[in-house]
Amino acid sequence: MTTDPSEGRSTAARLRVASLRQTGSTPVNMEPGAAARARYAAELGAEALRKLRFQGKLTPMGKSGWRLDAKLGATAVQACIVTLDPVTTRIDTTVVREFLPPERMDAPEAGSETEIPDDDSVEVLGDEIDIESIMLEALSLALPTYPRKDGVSLGEAQFAADGVVPVTDEETKPFAGLAGLREKMQDNDKEG
Repeated sequence: MTTDPSEGRSTAARLRVASLRQTGSTPVNMEPGAAARARYAAELGAEALRKLRFQGKLTPMGKSGWRLDAKLGATAVQACIVTLDPVTTRIDTTVVREFLPPERMDAPEAGSETEIPDDDSVEVLGDEIDIESIMLEALSLALPTYPRKDGVSLGEAQFAADGVVPVTDEETKPFAGLAGLREKMQDNDKEG
């Protein structure tokens, strides 16, 4: 457990499975301090993380599995993709992960072709559960990919050599020409 006030209050970043309670839930609480939030912001390409909290519990699933139910709360500051002005985003999301031993994962045989399963909330259980990486992954997925200030739009860029009419975004859409062709064919059918 972290005791330095600048580093916040936290459960260990990694929890050893052998030390988890078998008869009840194990609480999870990560509230990184300013130094850790600054490091995470740099890793995620954000300008700042003003707040970050990851709280929940690990509950046993039978004799050999675990389920993490947690809430991620964060206030992130990112640069607007148009103006580069700071954009503040509040994130509140639920995180659910199940950790199962390999024999319970219905894993395909080695070397066989397989599709990736749709359920990405199930992970292979090892000796430790990395709470910090789960928190950062959830935060990374929740952050806006292209943050924009309210009321700001990208506009439309047009590039062409002197004397050449630029092609617009509307003209480059793959089905734009088909609509015109369909109208022309309908007009021909009416005339004929």
